[in-house]
Amino acid sequence: MVESGLRLKCPRCGIGSLYAKPFRMRYDCTHCGLKFEREQGYFVGAIYVNYAATVLIAVPGFFILDTVANIGINQQLAIWIPFAVIFPVLFFHHSRSLWLMLDHLLNPAKSIYSIPPKNPANFSSGSN
Repeated sequence: MVESGLRLKCPRCGIGSLYAKPFRMRYDCTHCGLKFEREQGYFVGAIYVNYAATVLIAVPGFFILDTVANIGINQQLAIWIPFAVIFPVLFFHHSRSLWLMLDHLLNPAKSIYSIPPKNPANFSSGSN
């Protein structure tokens, strides 16, 4: 499931793509029908994933460069401020995918929402 999250694929089937275009996420999986955004504001958690990834890279990176390379504070800021702005934009897709994967791992959609079959039977109102 983590592999599917890193490859930007559906967390349930691992086949359907999450994104139709660069910044346009699909409503549901084209293969298994999993609804990606369960409710309004669902991907707010992805903001936390994105923030955590940025901090987990920038803070240790700052101290490692300070210790190993003895780079001054102004040079450090010249490196890490652009990183803190650019990295979250580039990591946007993966943060949403990892949030969806984490949520599906801890709270599978099957137990919350019934998943209709791909081709529901057509019921016609016949005469009685």
